[in-house]
Amino acid sequence: MVEAMRNAFRLPDLRQKLFITVGILVLYRLFANIPLPGVDRAALQVLFAGEDANMLLSLLNFFSGGGLAQMGVMALGVYPYITSSIIMQLLTPIVPALEELSKEGEQGRTRINQYTLYMTVPLALLQAIAQATLLSRPVGGVTVLPNWGFAAGGWLPSLTIIIGMTAGTMFAIWLGQLLTEQGIGNGVSLIIFAGILASVPTQIARLWREPALLIIFIIITILTIALIVMIQEGQRRIPVQYGKRVRTTRGNRMMMVGGQSTFVPLRVNTAGMIPLIFAQSLLILPSTVASYFVSSAGFLGSVANWFATAFSPQNFLYWLLYFLFTVAFTYFYTDVMFRQQNLAETLQKQGGFIPGIRPGRRTEEYLNNVLSRITLVGALFLGFIAILPYLVGVIADAIFGSAGILTGYQSLIISSTGLLIVVGVVLDTMKQIEAQLTMRNYEGFIR
Repeated sequence: MVEAMRNAFRLPDLRQKLFITVGILVLYRLFANIPLPGVDRAALQVLFAGEDANMLLSLLNFFSGGGLAQMGVMALGVYPYITSSIIMQLLTPIVPALEELSKEGEQGRTRINQYTLYMTVPLALLQAIAQATLLSRPVGGVTVLPNWGFAAGGWLPSLTIIIGMTAGTMFAIWLGQLLTEQGIGNGVSLIIFAGILASVPTQIARLWREPALLIIFIIITILTIALIVMIQEGQRRIPVQYGKRVRTTRGNRMMMVGGQSTFVPLRVNTAGMIPLIFAQSLLILPSTVASYFVSSAGFLGSVANWFATAFSPQNFLYWLLYFLFTVAFTYFYTDVMFRQQNLAETLQKQGGFIPGIRPGRRTEEYLNNVLSRITLVGALFLGFIAILPYLVGVIADAIFGSAGILTGYQSLIISSTGLLIVVGVVLDTMKQIEAQLTMRNYEGFIR
């Protein structure tokens, strides 16, 4: 690996891409510290500190890549864009016009990306209003945005906050696209990657009070990374045979071409981290809505308090539903992605077939059966990754009595979902550098 990195820096164009990537990530982190007006910084620090941290806000802070804890212009991160991308992926097989665009190659994908960006703006506006409203309410005895509201005297600061957060999101997306075009690729993923790693020093400082606990968590993190790499890179290779075809040469001679063998890789975890986002977004909704009514009197207040407690990340019900929803969404999203690929029809058009399986419908049924079996492993893996912080937090609290240090979702140096993102981004980046080196006859990272 060291030799591969030396080779990468010997190539002027690849070295330039690496420097551009690092420079843009540094620029993103600098802009993340630009504050928004009207924010009570002392209250914000108390809100996200130690055992007083609100679990719902901790989840939202993770989605924003740590931006919410800074409450700067990057408070939303690129999460509205991720949400917009997921919505467009789900709408593509449903809306005929989008499905036709997806089949038009690069031009169609460009149009879909434009629609995704257009949808990002209203989503960012809505999310900015929702999070600002949440922070304007007393949480844990503090109020981060005391002047929030559109009454007389408060509309200008509120409008500034909304526009600032939305503009920060669009700027972060632009930096991500710049990384994809001028850097080493995976722009938006690298932006999220930088936000997640930025929170590591704070979490290590939190765990430093228990050195033994910190060492154990480092070991757990290493083992989790190994498990993620094994599952992420795991695949079932379906053999494919292409029949020979007759081709006429310039001299009217007949010759047989084709007949080669290859394989179709079906990944164990086709869905990536998307099911975790689906499940968390769905579970956040009840407690978010209930937070607006907990102070109400009578039956409404009682129901709101029950939902706020039941769907709190400190409750066992939350983690049970998180596991079940993650497994269900893994199957759902994998099925959506697989249907978009339409492998059976593509193989038939190209003259390929799976040995022993008739082309067409039988091939489609066979691929669906294989995918269902291997997706079970991927779904259970993602479910385990989802609830790992809860399991580690419960065990650590039972052994070390560290309830003052650990609170469920914050019980790892990097959350398991964050590790999934970090490892995925690192693997993809290594593969891109590997491809660049291979093109120039250098050995890469993987030998």
